[in-house]
Amino acid sequence: MNWKSGEKRAYLELHIAVVLFGFTAILGDLITLPSLTLVWWRVFLASISLYLIIRPRQTLQKLSRRAMLRFIGIGFLAGLHWVAFFGSVKLSNASITLVTLASGALFASMLEPWFFRKKVAPMEVLLGLMVIPGMYLVVSSIDFSMWAGIAAGLVASLLAVSFSVLNKNYIKDSDALTITFLEMSGAWILVSILLPIVQLVEPVPLAFWPRDLDWVYLLILALVCTTLGYAMSLNALNHLSAFTTSLALNMEPVYGIILAWLILHDNKELNSTFYLGVIVILLAIFSHPFLKKQLRKKQAR
Repeated sequence: MNWKSGEKRAYLELHIAVVLFGFTAILGDLITLPSLTLVWWRVFLASISLYLIIRPRQTLQKLSRRAMLRFIGIGFLAGLHWVAFFGSVKLSNASITLVTLASGALFASMLEPWFFRKKVAPMEVLLGLMVIPGMYLVVSSIDFSMWAGIAAGLVASLLAVSFSVLNKNYIKDSDALTITFLEMSGAWILVSILLPIVQLVEPVPLAFWPRDLDWVYLLILALVCTTLGYAMSLNALNHLSAFTTSLALNMEPVYGIILAWLILHDNKELNSTFYLGVIVILLAIFSHPFLKKQLRKKQAR
């Protein structure tokens, strides 16, 4: 495949995936279940849908046992990411959670060079650091009671970058749906282990069974936002760097915050300083393709 056409298709797939991801925080807020049981149902339903689609007996034969265990392990990280992500939604709100994910650019600028043993790109570090002032404005603008949500969101961001970097290293030309099935299954195994442990520790038992519209929201979350979105982002990762992917994923707050305005009315809980912070973060995101293009022109001379 021609690299340019492959890269354009990857950007398109990633963009569609990010639009789908923009719905996840909204759905997480609408679903009444606690974050741990919410994630259990999400990855369970996603795993079932993928099992029916890919016929794993045939596709898994192409992978070694070591490779399968590796992707299941990466799924553990994905499961922890979602628990932290939806925990952040429950502890703060959808808009705040989505903005904390912008810290992924900074995490990616440090983790990717270390993992792939390549030189640190000063431009990527600079753009990652540009996110910090925006994050400061966001944190300083909200009530102290929501800071726990920001902390959970930052943990979710670090975990998201970690499994993106690992996927970039191991995915190569493997089938995206097969890998998604293994990683969803890994996430389900981990959450299934954590669930009874947390149930024993918690003074009040966690609600497990979805109620009323929860089923509708969970099906959209699992089948559309997870199975389809995750598979498309993995396929795009074959052609794009983890840093570029992280920057593109930072568009998630744009879609998510707009949806939060329209559906959840989050704007009533947030002030102008919060949105100034969001603008600073978005400037860092949109600067990347422009600076990258200028750098390529300079190197071509």
